[in-house]
Amino acid sequence: MPEPTEIERIKIHQQKIRQVFAEVGKIVVGQEYMLNRLLIGLFTNGHILLEGVPGLAKTLTVNTLAKVLHLDFQRIQFTPDLLPADLVGTMIYNQKLGNFEVKKGPIFTNLVLADEVNRSPAKVQSALLEAMQEKQVTIGDTTYYLDKPFLVLATQNPVEQEGTYPLPEAQVDRFMMKVFVSYLDKTSELEVMRRMSNMSFNSEVNIVLDKADIFAIRDEINRVSISETLEKYIIELVFATRMPLDYGLREEAAYIQFGVSPRASINLNLAAKATAYFNERDYVLPEDIKEVAHDVLNHRLILNYEAEADGITSSQIVDVILKKVAIGR
Repeated sequence: MPEPTEIERIKIHQQKIRQVFAEVGKIVVGQEYMLNRLLIGLFTNGHILLEGVPGLAKTLTVNTLAKVLHLDFQRIQFTPDLLPADLVGTMIYNQKLGNFEVKKGPIFTNLVLADEVNRSPAKVQSALLEAMQEKQVTIGDTTYYLDKPFLVLATQNPVEQEGTYPLPEAQVDRFMMKVFVSYLDKTSELEVMRRMSNMSFNSEVNIVLDKADIFAIRDEINRVSISETLEKYIIELVFATRMPLDYGLREEAAYIQFGVSPRASINLNLAAKATAYFNERDYVLPEDIKEVAHDVLNHRLILNYEAEADGITSSQIVDVILKKVAIGR
């Protein structure tokens, strides 16, 4: 058989992505939005921060996704007594050989679920930050590169705040997206109850993609085109958070302490390309940018105490920005 053309390969990969949703859906009910964001992060090399109350299948979704993609997976429960060595590894003494050997930690995997990441102290968060940003860790005097692909999926519990160490803004900014995971609707919860109450429920899934497919999809997303008009639109959205008065956002300006960082424009571009690719297009539409804007911008927009006192959220500010900032401004 002749080799498939580039267009045929893209169609095959896009069909496989739909199969990924179907396979994960065999186990996880009603979390297609979260799965979509996880795949955007994976295919654009960006880390994802998940926030939601316990029991919303965050761990189950990531674990199932790792099986469907045939990737190594590690779940790390972050606690106040966790040490950096528990994350990255340490040097241990071998009595038989009389020397020190490296024992690598659970960070050496493809998908890392950092569960309740805000419960660990600053030193552990700093070790995770190096791994996220540099794709490497240091043990002793030696630097070790992490496996590819490498993706950190961190969770936060918004309910219990006792004994937590809030993530510094610099570390939160390293996450491509912050995704708020909400409760299921009644129909989905009914299906979850039925599945989990069935002792003979089959939790097996099929492998759909492998590492070679993931890297190929990354290249294909990178070739999705975005017009100069839409590139400038992304820049205008970003600058509206920094200089809101220039965009007629007088009320919102009173609540913004700091606008979003340059990572916002980079990640908004990448996420929009991935969204277009998932929708089987090789070009970006304004709707692709708007669809991912909240998840990319929310956690980077720092509001002041007046906003907290008046009950104003960053999501509300982003809503106004999307309405006020025109394309081709």
